Amino acid sequence: MEEWRFEPAHDFGLSAKQRRLSLRREVGLESAISCFLWRSITRVYLAIAHRLKIRGRENLPANAPFILVANHASHLDAIILGGILPLRFVGAVFPIAAGDTFFTKRASSIFATAFMNALPIWRKNCGAHSLGDLRERLLKGACVYILFPEGTRTRTGEMAPFKPGLGRLVARTNIPIVPCYLDGTFAALPASRTVPRWKKISARIGKPLLFANTTNDRAGWQSLAATVEEAVRALAT
Repeated sequence: MEEWRFEPAHDFGLSAKQRRLSLRREVGLESAISCFLWRSITRVYLAIAHRLKIRGRENLPANAPFILVANHASHLDAIILGGILPLRFVGAVFPIAAGDTFFTKRASSIFATAFMNALPIWRKNCGAHSLGDLRERLLKGACVYILFPEGTRTRTGEMAPFKPGLGRLVARTNIPIVPCYLDGTFAALPASRTVPRWKKISARIGKPLLFANTTNDRAGWQSLAATVEEAVRALAT
């Protein structure tokens, strides 16, 4: 019989503000309930306002951990990807959000954590330690990341090249990356608007990609990012 060990929560002892900004934040009961309610409400909204259609849902892994990546054109993107995932993952889904956009003000950071369960990445200061923390969480916990490897929303509607930071998370691991292409979110809510238009949106989910044999170095990260980018672009056709 394995010896019983007491292990405190990784965010134990942090203040409320420190927890919101921590990549080690854990999900409590209140947060899990609020995330469940938010996803239930947004699913109805997406079905009615945007007539959301999803293809390839069978490609989603049955169990965590995995990373769901997509092109990034709108603040609707993370909401859609969260709604795509089965409700059994609620509490284990962590969108990776721009800290300088969602976590500089108290109200927006509370919303991002309480309803979206987002984790902050600071684009101007995203060091290896941050990506290392996210990688460790994937390896040790049954979690799902929602990630947009372009790094920011498109201003033109065209996809930008994927950044190699994605590779730091999964190179030399058996953690799947699931490519997804979102169509219609730029028309519905581009970066220049604050109120969405009622435009049709569709999501296409591709087959999971594995990178256990990809080297965990800069060359491997760049190769991985290029492969995932190609898979996302292929779903656009």
